[in-house]
Amino acid sequence: MSATMVLTEKWPVFARHEQAAAWLSVWSDLGRAPRTIDAYGRGLAEFLLMREREDVDPVAANRSHVAVYVRELTSRPHRRGANVVSIDSGVGLANATIQQRLVPVRLFYDFLMEEGLRESNPVGRGRYTPGRRVGGQQRGLVPRLSKLPWIPGEQEWLRILDVARHEPVRNRVMLALAYDAALRREELCSLRTDDLDPAHRTLRIRAETTKNRLERVVPYSESTGVLMSAYLAHRATVAGREGRCSCRSRGATTHSR
Repeated sequence: MSATMVLTEKWPVFARHEQAAAWLSVWSDLGRAPRTIDAYGRGLAEFLLMREREDVDPVAANRSHVAVYVRELTSRPHRRGANVVSIDSGVGLANATIQQRLVPVRLFYDFLMEEGLRESNPVGRGRYTPGRRVGGQQRGLVPRLSKLPWIPGEQEWLRILDVARHEPVRNRVMLALAYDAALRREELCSLRTDDLDPAHRTLRIRAETTKNRLERVVPYSESTGVLMSAYLAHRATVAGREGRCSCRSRGATTHSR
């Protein structure tokens, strides 16, 4: 089955827009991660459906049509509604989500420009413009907001550790490794026994499991090493998949978030 057929089965709107299907097929053929293809397909499909409702050819859409799309994203009722206690959670998507939805739209119009089907891209991007004030920086279509990360306080950390104390040794190892080495969920759940170097207390994070596709070696603490030894001793007594640290079970994934 061709990539285009798979895409049109998942997002039927692509069957009605040949150029959009061709663009997404290119990304798929280039070997982009399945999650990336899924995010691009979902974002562009949503934009295409809106253009169909407005009876506007996506290939000929202009900046005002993109602005209507942005307005819809910022005014859409939050799927969790009042259950989320946040100053900006009552309506509209988060700023980071809006940025994510605009990326495939912008890349699609870049593709149309490369194919000679358009002369400009209606989805602006921040860029440096010589001669402009304030350092010559031109803002993108939607300003990018950066929120400070949430950092748990001492009492919150103690509560986390109290809950973790009653978990199986595998889950405690996962929590300790995630904390020591600042691992993402996929990096943590993809660890193999040959990624461990107990002699130097380091982990090898393979390139294929990282977001930026760059391998790295990270250390872990002595206390985590003690937990790791206990886990490996326990693992030797139970059946497990050869070479893996058995971190992909449902329970482990839940506690690694």
